[in-house]
Amino acid sequence: MKTVCHHPGWLVSVVLIWIVWGTPSQASANDGPVATSQAMAILSYNTRIVLAGTALLGACCGAVGTHLFLRRRALLGDVVSHAALPGVCLAFLVQESLQPGSGKSLGGLMLGAGASALAGVACLEGIRRTRRLPDDAALAIVLSLFFGLGVVLLSIIQRLPTGSAAGLADFLFGKPAGLLLGDVLLIGGLSAIVLIVCGLLWKELLVVSFDAAFAVTQGWPVRALDLLVVLLVTAVTVIGMQCVGLLLVVALLIIPPAAARYWTDRVGTLILVSSGIGALSAASGVLLSAITPKLAAGAVIVVCAAAAFVLSLLFGFQRGAYHRWRQQRRAQRHAGRHDLLRASFELVERKLAESNATDDVTVPGWSLAQLETMRSWTPGRLPGLWRAAIRDGFVRADAAGLYHLTAEGARQARAAARQHRLWELYLIQYAGRHPVDVDPDADVAEHMLDPLIVRELESLLQPDHAANRVPASPHDAPARATPQAEATP
Repeated sequence: MKTVCHHPGWLVSVVLIWIVWGTPSQASANDGPVATSQAMAILSYNTRIVLAGTALLGACCGAVGTHLFLRRRALLGDVVSHAALPGVCLAFLVQESLQPGSGKSLGGLMLGAGASALAGVACLEGIRRTRRLPDDAALAIVLSLFFGLGVVLLSIIQRLPTGSAAGLADFLFGKPAGLLLGDVLLIGGLSAIVLIVCGLLWKELLVVSFDAAFAVTQGWPVRALDLLVVLLVTAVTVIGMQCVGLLLVVALLIIPPAAARYWTDRVGTLILVSSGIGALSAASGVLLSAITPKLAAGAVIVVCAAAAFVLSLLFGFQRGAYHRWRQQRRAQRHAGRHDLLRASFELVERKLAESNATDDVTVPGWSLAQLETMRSWTPGRLPGLWRAAIRDGFVRADAAGLYHLTAEGARQARAAARQHRLWELYLIQYAGRHPVDVDPDADVAEHMLDPLIVRELESLLQPDHAANRVPASPHDAPARATPQAEATP
């Protein structure tokens, strides 16, 4: 499946066409003041502009954040976002000194934020190369240093007499309501560039993310690719500082790929799902803040992303809690049925041995109490397994209330006993285990044996084990007669 990184132009074009399409929608006057205000807030031209800009940002963050997530450098995005704050403040001061009233020009603030973020990453790499501090300590030092410097500069700016300084703190937590069409076009262009770079270097970035040592042996410039990832993260941080804010943009970098990981194991699908979650979270946050104007849009976007993560954690197709619970339940049912059928086979085998009968003699039925002595069942475990075996057609009851294996039940019981004893014989002959204590190990491993392993066990053991016969239990000597499927009524 192709990823969104391979089609950035298509995504950006569709969204930008939707931005400029139509005129501001008007609600009917008969809908009432509340419905009219909500419809105007959701369908207004300004809301569509903000929605498009934040959706593009969310998709871009999801694509870039996937590489950061796979590289296990989630805190790097946190460092970049916090280190960008001094650059925003310095850019404001420089622009204000050159031309009063132009301090909050978005282009200049982006350049300042990018330069400051790269300086923070350079300081981080310099501290790491000293090899005297662990990575977490270096990250904490750089993050706190640059953010502290940014707060100091921000407090200085707030004391300036010019009115342009008001609202500069919105870059910390984001204020997408202030986006204009030009800002959205700038965000869309930068997002397209980032996505194109991800698509062109798709293979290289993935190899470095999964196995940097292999990339070094192949002669790939791993340091340059790592620097490229840093540049992409910096670009996304700069792009998103007005939509989500410098402190919250890291959430859009990490939460979407982390949520997407619960849905798939394929990298291409992972990037696609991550971009979709990022775009959906951003769009949902904007719409919720439009309906409730008092809610901060940047924070609501992060909350929506967190909600998507919780839903993925619970219901993800690949690693979600509900999916894993179903897998465990299925495995437990399979193991329980396997143990039940093997115990039934051994009970029939015991009855044949006690009566010195042959396989052609009709096996008498047995009660549930007799079967309970064959294994150490937990309370309530055996009745539940027995009801499931009757429902699945492996066991039937006669007129006297005794139970028998059906033809299919006898066949599967024979196969379960054969598999168990082959594994026991292997542990005794090749692993040096004593017959007395080999049974618990066989009980644990026998449920994980697939047909290929069973055939390998047959080839390693005596020739008669490969003839579809059930070997005698290594715990008993001499060997006992074994019931056959066709001998069971």
